[in-house]
Amino acid sequence: MKDMMIGVDLAKNVFQVHGALWTGEVQFRKKLTRKQFPAFMARQEPRLVVFEACGSAHYWAREMEALGHEVKLIAPQYARPFVKRQKNDAADAEAIVIAARQPEMRFVAPKTVEQQSRAAVFRGRERLVHQRTADVNALRALLYEYGHVFPAGIRSLDRMTVLVKDDEASDLPALIREECQDLLAQIAEKTARIAERTTKLKTLASQSDRARRLQTMPGVGPLTAVAVEAFGPDMAQFKTGRAFAAWLGLVPRQHSSGGKERLGRMTKAGQADIRRLLIIGAMSRLNWLGQRTIAEGSWLSRMLARKPRMLVAIALANKMARQIWAMLTKNEDYKDPAPAVAA
Repeated sequence: MKDMMIGVDLAKNVFQVHGALWTGEVQFRKKLTRKQFPAFMARQEPRLVVFEACGSAHYWAREMEALGHEVKLIAPQYARPFVKRQKNDAADAEAIVIAARQPEMRFVAPKTVEQQSRAAVFRGRERLVHQRTADVNALRALLYEYGHVFPAGIRSLDRMTVLVKDDEASDLPALIREECQDLLAQIAEKTARIAERTTKLKTLASQSDRARRLQTMPGVGPLTAVAVEAFGPDMAQFKTGRAFAAWLGLVPRQHSSGGKERLGRMTKAGQADIRRLLIIGAMSRLNWLGQRTIAEGSWLSRMLARKPRMLVAIALANKMARQIWAMLTKNEDYKDPAPAVAA
């Protein structure tokens, strides 16, 4: 029984537990309630416990580690191919064990309480930004119905506010103006809450030496640094910076066959929050102001001369990801490669 692995299909109330030896021999199949599961696992000798990486998986991983078990998380898309015929909780738990036995399987690193807390603040800010964008678009659509056209984006909010609050020049009906003023009040409230979350994230970034180190790289600000801390695993699990960039999804999709490489668009299969912020940071280095700092004859200037700007931004984000891996694994601040090449 020392060579046994336990696969668990997590749920809200009923957990399916599948115990099997490394040779594949099934030892038990149990259906446990949420209260029965911790008590059952406490009675087991230290085992390898495998969960699918879902909403509560990181919490249960910490709970199992406190009981002395070794825990691994497996991505659902890696366990799905091992489900036999009909899908149910028992088949899912068995598939988790079979998938985890594969020698080449990749696992998800469990998150700490601090990582999950920072991720909650970060995602809370993102949620408020999306809600504010929806309110701004609703305001634009309402004004458009009465002949007032404004471009997309929050930059036109001041002009829309002047139109709605101008009692004399406005041709909007009274009911429409009241509705627009209500939307403006909601937008103002969300803007204040977004500013509060942004300040909190900047404070968190200033308290971490790792986040401070990341911000020495051009194009990486407090939000990107906190996102890397909250969503990124230990960089030691990646052999190279290319592996970290691939984990983020900053690599082309492959359709290669017969020894011939066919590369498509970016996969977008990795960590979306870090990837998006890295691309935004790369674009900030390629705008009219950021291009002034690009050295003549450098890799970036040569890329800009012959490639579209968005493609260059993706390539630069990939390079930034590899540099982040090097900075965190070596515990060093950012070093500009351009002077080194010139020397």
